[in-house]
Amino acid sequence: MLLANEIFFILLLLLQSGSLSIAILHPIDFLALQSIHKSIHDMPGSKYMSSWVFTSDPCNFTGVSCNNDKVVALNLGEPSAGSPGLFGQIDPSIGNLSSLAEFTISPGRINGSLPPSMSNLKNLRFLGISRNYISGEIPTSFGQLKQLQTLDLSYNQLTGKIPDTIGALPELSNVILSYNRLSGSIPSFQSQYLTRLNLNHNDLSGPIPSNSLPSSLEYLSLSKNRFIDPVDKLLTRLTNLNYIDLSVNRFTGCIPNIIFTFPIVNLRLQKNSFDCPIQPVSQVNISIVDLSFNKFSGEISPMFSTVENLYLNNNRFTGEVSGRFVDGLIAAKMKVLYLQDNYLRGIEIKPAMQIPVHSSFCLQHNCMVPPVQTICPLKDGRENIRPSWECLQISKP
Repeated sequence: MLLANEIFFILLLLLQSGSLSIAILHPIDFLALQSIHKSIHDMPGSKYMSSWVFTSDPCNFTGVSCNNDKVVALNLGEPSAGSPGLFGQIDPSIGNLSSLAEFTISPGRINGSLPPSMSNLKNLRFLGISRNYISGEIPTSFGQLKQLQTLDLSYNQLTGKIPDTIGALPELSNVILSYNRLSGSIPSFQSQYLTRLNLNHNDLSGPIPSNSLPSSLEYLSLSKNRFIDPVDKLLTRLTNLNYIDLSVNRFTGCIPNIIFTFPIVNLRLQKNSFDCPIQPVSQVNISIVDLSFNKFSGEISPMFSTVENLYLNNNRFTGEVSGRFVDGLIAAKMKVLYLQDNYLRGIEIKPAMQIPVHSSFCLQHNCMVPPVQTICPLKDGRENIRPSWECLQISKP
């Protein structure tokens, strides 16, 4: 078997003799590309990998970028929507591309596990292998990727825990591990550059310590897991959040009122067990607020009347609803107002008032006769009024 240095000199002689039109790519990188080419294949309709012909300059291959004699970026597959994609496995020789800073694979049918040899990629900043069939665990050795900024392994079949070593990576800015089968608790993320964390649709569980996420976060999605316990102290620290989705978990306790002053566009806390009154200190200027299917109680603050899409249904709210909500609906500033399945006793509205047809407004199954005809979701096909005994029970101290 020829050594790497011998291959290098053979390639050099062929180039000088004019019998081979190939650039002087480092022999280790050349061999690594050959191994990758043998392990990843075109799906029917794709001609991506077949375009790699090693009698030409590998640095001109589709998806390959070089700097001097080293490969610095490898983007496999056609990224356009509807492209056939690739199949096969990631060859361990990927770890020999010592200068690689970016590695992506477009959606397809790449399977198998992530080679631990990838931890040798000390210069790797961007790793994106989304919407494939990668299985197994995230290698603990990935904690050696100290330059890594973006980790996107979403929509795969990964199992096991998120290694603590991933949380310790100092340069991380984007972590997207959604739609996998990951379990256990989440690590403490230490990077002060982390702005996006998406772990939704997994099987993660346990409490989330208040100091486990950096205050730099702007996007946080943990929906459809099994997290528990209060998160009020955690949320109080994350003052830069503009998107929060904690829906479909087992969170309890209160949410801090200060959260409504954050620069949030979308707040989704539905289907948990939050159970406190909510009293924002000022008008809530958020496009979507979904607090449905919890145990929130007390009166509904008129500060929510400036929310464009407000879902407060299936809680334990009581009292009378401010007419400011009706004003918002009439003025078409509010598009959705769901108040069904609470214990509300009235709303400031004239019986002859006409709600715009483009607005979604639902009041049914409260402790009052709905003063106007409202169009409710079909799945809420219940009676208009709660039984009186339920209303008496909720009003008892």
